[in-house]
Amino acid sequence: MKTNHQYVVYLLASKIRGTLYIGITNDLQRRVYEHKKAMIQGFTKKYRVHKLVYFESFQNINEAIKREKNLKK
Repeated sequence: MKTNHQYVVYLLASKIRGTLYIGITNDLQRRVYEHKKAMIQGFTKKYRVHKLVYFESFQNINEAIKREKNLKK
């Protein structure tokens, strides 16, 4: 039995014309919650980047990674 996985490339912002963050996850709701609650040390906690402004879903992890890298360029 093959399971369907979903991968999400997402964009967070600190504010209008503020700092952006691009990430990838398999659980968008959990990941955004972690960012909003500053549960993990790092860039998004330091710069208070926690407003979800955009996301795209993918069935294939390689396509999601390719899209994330393309957006970061």
